Amino acid sequence: MLTATVTDWLPTATATDASTPADVDAALARSAAAGDCTAFEALYRRHAGRVHGVIARLVGHDRARAEDLTQDAFVRAWQALPAYRFESAFSTWLHRLAVNTALMDMRARRSRVQADAGEEAFEAIGATDSAGHVAALSMDLERAVATLPPRARAVLVLYDVEGWKHEEIAEALGMAVGSSKAQLHRARGLLRERLEGHA
Repeated sequence: MLTATVTDWLPTATATDASTPADVDAALARSAAAGDCTAFEALYRRHAGRVHGVIARLVGHDRARAEDLTQDAFVRAWQALPAYRFESAFSTWLHRLAVNTALMDMRARRSRVQADAGEEAFEAIGATDSAGHVAALSMDLERAVATLPPRARAVLVLYDVEGWKHEEIAEALGMAVGSSKAQLHRARGLLRERLEGHA
C-alpha cells in the first residue's frame, strides 16, 4: 500500500502548489533511479493509463497483448532508469520507451504469418449488433486502424492520435521524415478506403 504522498519525494523547495507534473515526475524518477520502488510505483500509477492507451492503439486493440506490453514497458523503464539522463521530460522518455517496446513486438510478429487475423478483424467492421444496429463509427474506425500495416498504423497513431511531429516519429521508428509523411498518407488513404467500403 502506498502510504506516502507524491510530495514526499519532492525537494522542500519544490514541494509547493507551484510544482508541475514534470517536476513531480522528475523527483519521483530520481528516487526510483536510486532504487526506491515506492517512487516507481507512483510513476506507474501516474503514467500506466496513457502508456497502455498508446500501446493498445499501436497493436490494434488486442487487450491481452497491450496489457503484456504495458508491463514489459514498465519493466524496461525500471531497468533503464539508472541510465536516464533527465535531458527530456520523464513522460517523453517513458512514452518513447513504450512505443519502442510495442514496435519491437510488432517487428517480431511481422515475421510470422498474421494476415488472416487482420482480415478477421476487418470483416467485423460495419457488422450489425444484436439490436439490429450498425456498430458506431468510432468502433469501425478502431477496427479499421487495427487492420492497417504495422508501420502505417504506428505513424497514424503517433501523428494523429498522440500528436507527435514527423521528426519525432522518424527518430522513434528509424525512418526518414519523408517516409513518415508517406506512411501517414498511405495510412489515411487505406483507412478512407476501408471505411467507405463498409459504410
